[in-house]
Amino acid sequence: MARAREQLREAYAHAEGVMVGRTWAAGEAFTLADCAAAPALTYGEKVEPFSPAHPALTAYLARLEARPSFARVLAEVAPYAHMFPTG
Repeated sequence: MARAREQLREAYAHAEGVMVGRTWAAGEAFTLADCAAAPALTYGEKVEPFSPAHPALTAYLARLEARPSFARVLAEVAPYAHMFPTG
């Protein structure tokens, strides 16, 4: 578990550098890359939080969560969120 968490922190540091100055993962347009990143960041934040140490990544996740389609997914999964293992 310790090595997996370390790898997540390394990935977060890399993603932070990539997201500085960007709105979306591939630039200024929302793309399939953002659709793929949304669940990984959402659950990654629960397992090994990156906020507030990575402000660009945190802001990116907030933009993803604000999109109506992803907000709907989050609302629909909310009743089952307690089943996700975070430990």
